[in-house]
Amino acid sequence: MRVLAVILLALMTAACEPEQDITGSTAACPVRNYSYNSRDMNQCVNACKTCDHGTTVTCTTSCTLKGAR
Repeated sequence: MRVLAVILLALMTAACEPEQDITGSTAACPVRNYSYNSRDMNQCVNACKTCDHGTTVTCTTSCTLKGAR
């Protein structure tokens, strides 16, 4: 019974994949695609929608927390 539990646990662990590491690609997108001012609310929201695939609500909240006005 213990062998079956160990095998089952090993199979479950092997099925898990770590998330893709995309560090830096989101930060580079607005700079690469826009003349981007992170303090301008409209530019920040537009860049967030395009680069992060966000919605108006989530991007507005994100930009507000980043200091955009």
